[in-house]
Amino acid sequence: MSAIVDHLTDPDLPSRRDLPRYVAPLPAAIEDLGLRLAPVVALVNLVGTAFGFWYYGFHPFSEPAVVWQFAAEPPAMWAFVPDSPVATLFIGVAFGLWYLDRPSPYWSALAFFGCLKLGLWTPYTLSVFFDGFIGVGWPMYLFLYCSHLAMVVEAFVLHRITDFPVRAVAVAVLWYGVNDVVDYFVPVVGTPHHTTVPPQVVDAVTGWYTHPWPAHQYAAVGAVVLTLLATFLALTTRVKLLERGHVDG
Repeated sequence: MSAIVDHLTDPDLPSRRDLPRYVAPLPAAIEDLGLRLAPVVALVNLVGTAFGFWYYGFHPFSEPAVVWQFAAEPPAMWAFVPDSPVATLFIGVAFGLWYLDRPSPYWSALAFFGCLKLGLWTPYTLSVFFDGFIGVGWPMYLFLYCSHLAMVVEAFVLHRITDFPVRAVAVAVLWYGVNDVVDYFVPVVGTPHHTTVPPQVVDAVTGWYTHPWPAHQYAAVGAVVLTLLATFLALTTRVKLLERGHVDG
């Protein structure tokens, strides 16, 4: 506990480097707070990961233990289903490793891509398919909307703890590129594996989700555009750090 208190009051944080506003849009005070609360941020995100797996249908203490979307997806593709919980796992680990003085550019790049992409894609789909999603009730709807926007805020703190080396960005592009492919275009097994959106239903014959037009296309466009945006911002951050002498080439 004393270590955490010391960290919260320690003024020695990674410096805020001179970066364009579009890659570092947060006020310094918000970035500093996020770094000072790194262990809390990590824990909250890991709890969010557990909630997210429950939301997708993993209920280990119930019978059956697998329901909802997990139950309708081929187990071989489960790793590609819970996109937001995986993103919060990435950032929870990234902040946790930094707090333990073992920062990882790979976890940080994955966290940036995941939290920026899913943090924006979920509010986008909640808005586009508002009539279908509001059935979950206003409290859950607002929780999903606001908690995912908070993921975007977290993503824009990461430039303080990573330099986005190209090899780490490449790993993140590969992971989220493959996700886009199996989620929307080439599902490998079954039907596409993206988070369900209205008006999808489980087909009575195959047991897999349907993907009616134009809902599938709307979801796909949002995902692909946001993967491209995350790639642009991560590489631009790297380029600006190099140009301004903050890192070596």
